[in-house]
Order: sequence, then structure tokens, then C-alpha cells
Amino acid sequence: DGVTIYYNYFNEGRELEVTYKGTDYNSYSGSVVIPEEVTFMNRMRKVTSIGVEAFRYCTSLTSVTIPNSVTSIGESAFSGCSGLTSVTIPGSVTSIGFRAFYECSRLTSVTIPNSVTSIGGGAFGYCNSLTSVHITDLAAWCNIKFSDGYSNPFCYAKHFFVDGREITDLVIPNSVTSIGSNAFYGCSGLTSVTIPNSVTSIRGSAFDGCDLESVISLIEEPFTIRGKADDNRTFSLNTFNNATLYVPVGTIDKYKATTGWKDFLFIEEGDGGGGGITPEEKVCAKPTIHYQNGQLSFKCATEGAVCKGEISDADIQSFEGNEVQLGVTYHISVYATREGYTNSETATATLCWIDVEPQKEGITGDEDVVTEVKAMPVLIQSEGSGLTIEGAEAGTAIRVYDLSGRLINSATAQAESTRVAIGTGKDIFIVKIGERSVKIIDGKKVIVR
Repeated sequence: DGVTIYYNYFNEGRELEVTYKGTDYNSYSGSVVIPEEVTFMNRMRKVTSIGVEAFRYCTSLTSVTIPNSVTSIGESAFSGCSGLTSVTIPGSVTSIGFRAFYECSRLTSVTIPNSVTSIGGGAFGYCNSLTSVHITDLAAWCNIKFSDGYSNPFCYAKHFFVDGREITDLVIPNSVTSIGSNAFYGCSGLTSVTIPNSVTSIRGSAFDGCDLESVISLIEEPFTIRGKADDNRTFSLNTFNNATLYVPVGTIDKYKATTGWKDFLFIEEGDGGGGGITPEEKVCAKPTIHYQNGQLSFKCATEGAVCKGEISDADIQSFEGNEVQLGVTYHISVYATREGYTNSETATATLCWIDVEPQKEGITGDEDVVTEVKAMPVLIQSEGSGLTIEGAEAGTAIRVYDLSGRLINSATAQAESTRVAIGTGKDIFIVKIGERSVKIIDGKKVIVR
């Protein structure tokens, strides 16, 4: 086709790798077909790799055909090839290097064969037109090792296909034992994933960027995964906060005690369709409690469940003496119920008003006029080994003490909610938010002072 291809030879001259001409990164243009073998010095030599930066910044390169003899694509091999629109990676390739196709801005799709066992960081980073990734073997894909690097292997790839079929409900086969880091990062088309019991490890960012509606885990002995607060978290924040995690019957307590999995707000036993669970075994998911814009709200992951409970006013009803400390505090307890299901565990929380400017509260010189008291409504929930605090003004100091006055932990309030680890085995402790303290007894908040 008139295109001159340049090579380095190695392995005692028996193999060749494609390279660039001298110091010229812009050595190729148009359509390039790489041959399987080349005659050099009267000897036939196989082309087995595409070398580091071989086609880098070849902005006029539009397509490349890689032969079945090639087993590796080197670092930055096609980086900056902004005119490249299509590439076929043959089934002989086992590794794709760091930034191999970085900033190939016109590349629209790519097919990853099941021979690939490693993909370098940023391999397809900033391929702004890349809308689909085709996978020839899902089991092999899940076990690909994604190396650390500048960015995730894929950016902007929103849809994944197996054998030409778009994946929305992903069922990982039983042959898979591990799911690599970034394996399905950014697959926004995914709504559900089923993970088999054969899986023994899931690496960071495996499903981050996927706003899943359900995660069905068939794993009977859950292992640690990266949680909401971790770098390279396994699932996206939206998945942790909104998706339902379905787990095998009898394992829900294990999941609630396992790092990462316990960060799911909604965990149920079963497969999401009631499969494998008799009516007697069905248990409503424990509801969550939220307060926003003057409205208490309750949410249960069990479809059709109704929340029931009690709200008790903890303000002083009677007193004796010349001075009384007033506080607006409500203890909330709620459970979920549904016909044919066992009632859920009871969720508890305290809603209290924390004075923003305590020194200004009270009655002014005119005894008929009351100074406006600035207060923020704060919802405090005890769950497992930590406290969740919603509503505290961002930047407010939060401290947790035991009854002897020893500081257990401290945090600075975040904009939406704050999680403070308190450990286990503590029945009574004090939470101080700003200048106001809340006493906690066995998960029930009973005194504000």
C-alpha cells in the first residue's frame, strides 16, 4: 500500500517490533496494514509486538490492521492519534500498555479479545468519542489485570457489549474467581449485576461510575471490598446509597459486619425476585430515617413495605427548682412491615435542635419580646460501629466521649452527613455538636443539654 513500516529486531533477530522512524513521532499516515512476517537480511522474521510510542502523534493515521502474530501493544503505542477511527485488536494480543490509545479522540469503538490479560492505566483514556467496548469473553474480561496509572483504562465508554449484545443486566459466570480493578468502570448502561459465589476478590473501582439499581451477591462468605470512604471504591456512591444489595439467605448479618459491603444502605436476603426464599423467611429491610426541609422521611428497600413507629417528645414534662434547661428533642423508632414478611429490625434516631448562637438565646429587656433563637435541626443515628449525623452545619466540630470523659473520636461536620466511628461494645456515650451535647444510651438519644 506504499506505507513504509519501521522495525526494531530482538530475540537474537528472530522477532520484530514496529517502531517509528528515527526521532520522528509522526512517521505514519492513512491506513496501515502491519504484516505478520517481514524478510530482513534474507531471513523471514515475525512481527510480534508494537513498540513503545510506535505510532505516537501520528495525527493523520486513520486505521491500522494488527496481525495475529502480535502479542503486545506497547506503552503510548497509539497515543495522540487523533485521526484514528478504527482498530481491530487480534486474539493473539495478551497485553495493552499504559496509555496505549490515550487521546485517540475519534476512536468510536474497540473490541477486546479474550486473550488480553492486562491493560495499562489510561490505555483508552480521553478517547472522547469512544461509546462502546465490545467484549468477546466476559469471564476472561473480569479477570483482566488493570495496572495502576494516570487514569482508568476507559473514559467516556458508556456501553459494553458481549457478542454484539449490550449489557444492562450483567450476570458474571461461575468460572470467574476475581474481578479486576476498573473492570466495568463507568458502564453507565448497567443497572444490575449478579456476582457468583466463585468470586473471592473484587478490586478497587470495579463498578465505580455504574449507577446500579441492584447488586445480587451469591457470595456466601463475604470478603472485604473498598467502601464509600475509600479511594478507588468498588461501587459508586449512588450504588452504595440507592441500590439494593441482595445476599444469600442467612448471610445478611455477615454482610452488615464486613467492610465495604456494610456501606450499602439497603440490604435484603434473596435475589430481588423472591427466589429461594419462602414467605416465612422473608424479612423486611431495616428502614432508614432522614430529615430535610422540615420533613421526616422513612425509606425501606422492601417493595410494598409500610413504615410504622413512634416519635416521643423528650422535652421536660415536669420540673422542680428555679431553673430548667429546655431542649427540643424527639426520639424516633420505626420498623417496616409487609404481609407475608417478618417485620424489620427497628431503626432509631434522635432529632434535636442545636443552637447556633447559644449566648444569644433567652428573653430580651422587653419581657414580651423573645429573641430569635438560631438553631439547626440535627438527626443522629447509631448504626453498627459508628454514628451518622445529618444536618450539622458544615465545619461544626463533632466530638464523641465515653462517660468518663475520654474522647473516643472527633470529626468536622460535612455538608450532607458525617460518619463518626465509635467502635463496638459501648452502650453509653456523649456526642458534642458545637456547644451542645447529646447523651446516647443503648442507641437511644435521651438527653440534650
